[in-house]
Order: sequence, then structure tokens, then C-alpha cells
Amino acid sequence: MRLLLLVILSAVLFLTTFAKGVAANHSWGGYHWARTGNPFTLNLGDNLSSTWDPHLASTSSDWSISSVLDTNIVPGLTKPRNCRATSGRVEVCNSKYGNNGWLGLAQIWVSGVHISKGVTKVNDTYFNNAPYNTTAWKNLVMCQEVGHTLGLDHQDENFSNSNMGTCMDYTSSPESNQHPNAHDYEELEIIYAHLDTSSTLQSSTQKLPFGLSVSLGILEGDFENRSDWGRELRNNGHIALYERDFGNGNKLFTFVILAQK
Repeated sequence: MRLLLLVILSAVLFLTTFAKGVAANHSWGGYHWARTGNPFTLNLGDNLSSTWDPHLASTSSDWSISSVLDTNIVPGLTKPRNCRATSGRVEVCNSKYGNNGWLGLAQIWVSGVHISKGVTKVNDTYFNNAPYNTTAWKNLVMCQEVGHTLGLDHQDENFSNSNMGTCMDYTSSPESNQHPNAHDYEELEIIYAHLDTSSTLQSSTQKLPFGLSVSLGILEGDFENRSDWGRELRNNGHIALYERDFGNGNKLFTFVILAQK
């Protein structure tokens, strides 16, 4: 009887681990924020108009459910139109960026495998008009773009199949894809399972030391246009990913949600 119980317990543990490994496989290259302990706190700079504040609050609350991280909304440090990145945190902005083809984007600067800073932008040129001027669309895009700055890729990139119940799944019908799901939280646990010996995070009360801030301040700029994003890694007409290589292991990744014509 004891042997049978041990066999059953081993089988359950194996299947649980296997299922978790299969389900949670949407990291993008293992990129992550360096930190020395979990859970860590990532500051989200609020450079948004009042119409977008509820959507950032929802996104921050959703991602903070994770057992390995919390997000904290703090005052923004940039102008929304330029939306310049700040070392050690993510700046979140909205503005009328123009009929440039993108609905929302996330940009993440990395050094090696460590994320050093990021921005999330939502384009009111499209969000002010149908079909995007809805709560569901705004929650989907805000949640997904902030999710990218945590180290997550899409769970699914098929525009036409059934929704997976996660904001990391792009869709033409966002009503059931406004928030993370269990697989997103599992993937974050995998990404942040190990600890680092240093941190690329900025606390809410103290700026990074000058030397570290300079070392992480890789090629300042707005990087708003396609010509700024470097080489195209993938593009299915709905979502796209670009990589700009600055050399010495320093790169800019741009995740783009494309507006549909």
C-alpha cells in the first residue's frame, strides 16, 4: 500500500510539473529584470491622461497577482508625446501618435539578458475611434504591452482562432482577453526562478547611482517610427517584433500591435 501511494504521488508530481512546463512557454529569449530577491517591485511611470488611468490601474493590479513580482504606479518622468525611457522602470504613455499603423507598442532595452528600462505607448489616433474606443480593447492592449516589459511573449499569434482567455493572446474580439491567465503567472515564475547578484530596478524613493544610470542609458531617443526599430524578427500583419542592435550586447526590442484597416 505504501509503495502504491508513493507511485501515485510521484505520478501526480510528474504530471503537474510536465503540464506546467508545457503550458508556460511564452518567455521571449529569457530576458528579465535583474534583481536580488523575489517578489520584486517594478515601477510603472504614469504619463497618461485620466481616461487611461483606470486601464493602467487594472493592468498593474492584474500583474501584481504574480507570486514573483509587484507593479507600482508612480508619477511619470517624461512627456507623453516623446515618452522617453527611464532607467530601472517602465514609462507608460498615451498620445495622438498619428496614423502610423500601430495601435500600441512596448519597447524594452536590454543589456545581455537583463532588461534595463522600458516604455509602453498607446496611440489615441486609433483609440479615439471605433472599433478601438472600448474598455475591452484598451485593457487588452495595456495589459499585453506591460506584460512584454516583464519578459513575456505572446501565448498565441493566430488572429482568427478562439480566445485563450489572456491578454497575451491577440484577437479581433478582446472581451475575454483583457487580463492575464494562470499560464502567464506560471511563465513569470519560470522566468524569475533564479536570483541575480545585482539589480536593474529603480526604487520608488531613490534614483539609480549616476554611473549605473549612465551605463543603462543606452542611446536615448523617442524610437517612435518603424525606421528606428531595426530589423524585423516577425510580422503576421497583426502583431510584429523588431530588434535594434546597439552592439556589446545592448539591444532595443519593439513589440507592436498593428491597427487593422
